[in-house]
Amino acid sequence: MKIITVKLPEQYLEAMDELVNTGRYETRSEVIRAAIGDFIRKELWIKE
Repeated sequence: MKIITVKLPEQYLEAMDELVNTGRYETRSEVIRAAIGDFIRKELWIKE
């Protein structure tokens, strides 16, 4: 995997931390990977 840097609003970080703290995901990175995967499936692959 490659490392990238992104700037996110504090509100997004708080929401991601809640997902991690409640045990739905292990890390913020997992939350971001899941969100990007969903976005790509919706925007690219489902339309094909």
